[in-house]
Amino acid sequence: MNNRIIKLSLCLILILSSVAVFAKGKQITCSGSTTVLPVAQATAEAFMDANPEINISVRGGGSGVGVAALQNKTVDIANSSRPMKSKEISQCKSKGINPTAYSIANDGISMVVHKNNGIKNLSVAQIRDIYTGKVKNWKDLGGANMPIVVISRDVASGTYEVFNEKALSGAKVDPSAQLLASNNAVVSSVSTTPGAIGYAGLGYVNESVRVVTVNGIMPNEVTVKDSSYPLSRKLYMYTNGKASGDVARYISFIQSNAGQEIVKKQGFISLN
Repeated sequence: MNNRIIKLSLCLILILSSVAVFAKGKQITCSGSTTVLPVAQATAEAFMDANPEINISVRGGGSGVGVAALQNKTVDIANSSRPMKSKEISQCKSKGINPTAYSIANDGISMVVHKNNGIKNLSVAQIRDIYTGKVKNWKDLGGANMPIVVISRDVASGTYEVFNEKALSGAKVDPSAQLLASNNAVVSSVSTTPGAIGYAGLGYVNESVRVVTVNGIMPNEVTVKDSSYPLSRKLYMYTNGKASGDVARYISFIQSNAGQEIVKKQGFISLN
């Protein structure tokens, strides 16, 4: 009897160990860009519905946070709304990480103002003047006599990085600007602040704010895909080396027709 109990106990331990290893192998972790977050969440839900044995954990925090997590080998996928910097790639490689990029969507960083603001278009030069503090009143741009409230993303944001490159040519944002941690926070703040201006990914823009054209061009499917909209960009997922196994299947799903339909439902622009 004792031998039988011992054998059963050993079998149970082996089974539980196998289950634990199996469960661990079916975990996918993602973190990073708040812009990519709704796409990652929606596609993860659809992928898990079709593959119930797989669990995908998705967190935000900003593109910089995702890249750092990939460097530290604490995630399978780093979500980023910008290409990785050469410095980050070097840091990854020094830690034995080989970052590999996968485009998952197109986006246009939308310039948004309060709904009562009469300004309909801004040039890239005017945006730069606003964000560097050179222009501080809407009347200087043909609008009402009202102070400009500058709202920006924080420096951990990939959206901030792309905006800084494409709109500001690397110039520093005026110290008086409000730095917020997410696209939602920017849109919400602009919607409740007369005189405010901000920027956010297309998927976060709603009727509470008004989008202004940039150089006379509105961000939409055509202008983003052909890059005629000045603040166009791609959204990425990064893995350590070429994606394999369940991670590769998940990214392939996002890039598939079904996945790109989800991208569009989230308010972004598909790859094709």
